[in-house]
Amino acid sequence: MEYRTLGRSGAIVSEFALGTMTFGAEADEPTSHAILDDYAAAGGTFLDTADVYTRGTSEEIVGRWLAANPAKAEQMVVATKGRFPMGEGPNDLGTSRRHLRTALDASLRRLGVEHIDLYQMHAWDPHTPIEETLRFLDDAVAAGKIGYYGFSNFLGWQLTKAVYEARAHGWAAPVTLQPQYSLLVRGIEAEIVPAALDAGMGLLPWSPLGGGWLSGKYQRDTEPTGATRLGENPQRGMEAWGPRNAREKTWDIIDTVGSVAQAHGVSHAQVALRWVADQPAVTSVILGARTREQLADNLAAADLRLTPEENDELTRVSEPEHEVYPYGSQAIQQRSRKVEGGR
Repeated sequence: MEYRTLGRSGAIVSEFALGTMTFGAEADEPTSHAILDDYAAAGGTFLDTADVYTRGTSEEIVGRWLAANPAKAEQMVVATKGRFPMGEGPNDLGTSRRHLRTALDASLRRLGVEHIDLYQMHAWDPHTPIEETLRFLDDAVAAGKIGYYGFSNFLGWQLTKAVYEARAHGWAAPVTLQPQYSLLVRGIEAEIVPAALDAGMGLLPWSPLGGGWLSGKYQRDTEPTGATRLGENPQRGMEAWGPRNAREKTWDIIDTVGSVAQAHGVSHAQVALRWVADQPAVTSVILGARTREQLADNLAAADLRLTPEENDELTRVSEPEHEVYPYGSQAIQQRSRKVEGGR
């Protein structure tokens, strides 16, 4: 396992984080604790959860494991999130001071800790001034309730606005952004990755296997069945079976991942994870596992090294499709110039 700084902070985390969205839902508590044990044994030091994961159960499961394993807990950087509804009232969601105060305190209780290392806003809140959110987070840092803060699912302009508002007021600055990112979902490279690089923020990609598609377990034109996320719900969210199956590009990417995996004698998942981990600005890739076997396979990506040619081929076949403007090649040229001058 390799280690990297958490964005521009001095905290160090493993290059693969353990996401816990499956805890209490797809993985019961004994299985979840076994997954946590295996992750720690492999050198993993970064746990990511959220208050809405199984309505607080994920945080509680993580909290009980931390309490039962104090030596391992000392080495863990613990991250959680707040923003989405935990109740039915109008102040039971959002990034207002009113909601975040109760959300943070509730997360601290469920995790059984006095301090959360990384507290993340789970998404942008269009009704709360960003200054209000940032001031709350700065106060939480000063009070010792959180060490750092970050965002999830922010657009490029939202991230940049938050960074510069924090700097202008002399408040603690965000250190991370958690976006969806994989060989199947690369749209963040147009605006969000450059914004993160400009701010010195580390990316924490979620769904790096594209909801399981990049693991190679699905077959073209054969709707999945059985105990997989799409087998249980083919219309599940952004990774729904129909639209992705209909795209030829999906299968071109999966076939290329398979060819590289075969050349190395590793799984599809390891190749897809390695590619994401090697991208600019990435601090730690979030792994989601419902079994110990899935985790073991995913963690083996830490030992994989792609050749420059393999990396280039994976990048080429998964190149995002953009309109001519503003992200097409000619538009990009308008925002660039040669040091030596001329066109």
